Amino acid sequence: MTALGLLLTGLGVVLLFDAGLIAVGNIAFLAGISMIIGVQKTVVFFTRRDKLRGSVAFFAGFLLVLVKWPIFGILVEAFGFLNLFGDFFPVVISFLRSLPVVGRVFSLPGIRQVVDRIGGYPSQYPV
Repeated sequence: MTALGLLLTGLGVVLLFDAGLIAVGNIAFLAGISMIIGVQKTVVFFTRRDKLRGSVAFFAGFLLVLVKWPIFGILVEAFGFLNLFGDFFPVVISFLRSLPVVGRVFSLPGIRQVVDRIGGYPSQYPV
C-alpha cells in the first residue's frame, strides 16, 4: 500500500498534477504506513514533538491537494515528507547499496557522490 501510494502520487504529478490521483496516493500511503507499523504507532509518529513541523506541512499539503491546489499542495507535502522521513534515508540507502544491481549503480562515479550526500555519508571528494 505504501509503494502504491507513492506510485499513484508520482503518477499524479507526472500527469500534470492530477489532484484525484495525488489524493488517492496520499490516502494509500498513509494506509500503508498504518499497516506497516500499526495505527497507534502511526499516530504517535505523526504527533511527536520533533516531527510536528513535518506533520503539519504534510497534512497541510494534503489539504491543499483536496481543495484542488495540487501544485502548491505537492510542494508543501514534499517539504513535510522530507522533514518526517529524512532520518530514514541513510538506512534505505545502505539497504539499497547491499542489493546486487542497485548497489553497483550507486557505486558509479557521478551517482556515488549524490547518494553519499543524500545518505549523509562523508564524501571522498570535496564538493
